[in-house]
Amino acid sequence: MTTQRTTTATPEIVTPAGSWDPTPHGYSAVVVAPPGARLAFVSGLRGQDAAGGLAPDFATQVRQAYANLAVALDGLDAAPDRVVKLMTFVVDHEVAKLETLTRAVVDLFGDRLPAQTLVPVPSLAQDAMLFEVEAVVALD
Repeated sequence: MTTQRTTTATPEIVTPAGSWDPTPHGYSAVVVAPPGARLAFVSGLRGQDAAGGLAPDFATQVRQAYANLAVALDGLDAAPDRVVKLMTFVVDHEVAKLETLTRAVVDLFGDRLPAQTLVPVPSLAQDAMLFEVEAVVALD
């Protein structure tokens, strides 16, 4: 028996009544994957360029990590609006970093913001890493 999955619906963004709207901060409260969608789990992407170079500053690493996510999405033949969840890891997080993070998310996702969790961490896999992003993608 073969299971056939076909879905062209995009994930549904929900802001529950009576809840705070987080979209000005670059994410949605709830995102529902369409029925029948396959899920792809994108491992943590860092601010490393194609040659392996890691920028020394936070803002450049964030921009590069999201550029790397765009490349991963392209490899999956998935538009950014197919991302249902992001998890970001920020070394030595402080509120001042939120503007950089929000700008990068809005630049990639526009007004179709995925659900997102930010996890402050003391360090990542390499000492020079300051940022990492994972994604869950709903595929057709």
